[in-house]
This record gives sequence, structure tokens and C-alpha cells, in this order.
Amino acid sequence: MFQKLLLFFSLLFISNYINAQKVFTVDYESQADVKVYVVNYESQADLKVYRVQYESRATDNEGKWFFTDYSSQAQKKIYFVDYESQADLKIYFVDYESQAGWLRQSKKHLMY
Repeated sequence: MFQKLLLFFSLLFISNYINAQKVFTVDYESQADVKVYVVNYESQADLKVYRVQYESRATDNEGKWFFTDYSSQAQKKIYFVDYESQADLKIYFVDYESQAGWLRQSKKHLMY
């Protein structure tokens, strides 16, 4: 019995960690885990984000985001702010998966 419980909790933890980049866009700032601002230039960003088409392609906190249809499916709820000064995290959307990643490691904790 103990082994089954251990296996269950291990799988639960691993599945949450692997899919840590599933995000949902909320309508109100108060609902968000992280406030995000999209910058115009890559050099201004904390994180370069590539939007993946499939949930399985979302990686563990390396900038490959899958946008979910429901908030209950997401690991992080984000809100896009209008001004840079309001943001916890500044992102830049890239065209290629290989370009995704952190520019400022000090902000990495926001997406765990």
C-alpha cells in the first residue's frame, strides 16, 4: 500500500513539474499569479517565449508556453498589463522554439 501511495504522489509531482509552462490568460489582474508585459525588443525582455501548439511541447520553465482553454488546466495564470511598470515579468514572443529561454535568471522563480 505504501509503495502505491509513493508511486501516485511521485507521478503527480512529476506531471506537474514537466508541464510547468501551461498558462492561462485571466481577465482581471487580481486573478493572476504573474503580471506580464510584452516588450517590443528582445533585449528588453526577462524571458523569450515561444508559443507551442501542443501541451506536450511545453517545457519546464524554459519559455515554451502552452496556452490552456481553462484556468484549472494551467500551472500559472497570467494577466497582460498595459504598462511595463505594472509587470512582474517582461516577455518577448519569438518565432522559433530554439530562441526561447531566460535572459534574466533572477525572474525565473516567477514561473515555478
